[in-house]
Amino acid sequence: MTARLINLMRLTVMCAVSLLLFAGTFASTSAQTPAKCKLTVKVAGIRNTEGNVRVALRSGPDTVVQSKTVEIDAKTMTATAVFEDLPQGTYGVGTIHDENKNEKLDFNEMGMPVEGYGHSNNPEKRMGPPKFDETKFTVSSPETTVDIQLIYWP
Repeated sequence: MTARLINLMRLTVMCAVSLLLFAGTFASTSAQTPAKCKLTVKVAGIRNTEGNVRVALRSGPDTVVQSKTVEIDAKTMTATAVFEDLPQGTYGVGTIHDENKNEKLDFNEMGMPVEGYGHSNNPEKRMGPPKFDETKFTVSSPETTVDIQLIYWP
């Protein structure tokens, strides 16, 4: 083989190796960047248009990631909260119908809630809040929707 042919082969191999390294770096970088997701929380069963709906997005039993206060749609008696740019993961949602806009769930003298409340996965009505494990769900696609039906005590 001539020196020129050997140099050409070396150059070809070096280019191929460089391309593979570059492709591997690119794949590694994109794999490390977590996908950002959008979560839409639809709240239904609202008994009146007084006040607003407060929605808390949690990543654990004691960790609120984000919270939003949204208006009630008088035509549909629903409310919708949208959380954007969320990393994929496990979340839970808690919501209240804050009829008097005091930013908390109010209780009567017997300890019963006097405003509506709800959680993701719609656990059954009972005394006390559900455990986080009962409300958790996974956000792993670009868009996820969670439907919550409010609960009111008589």
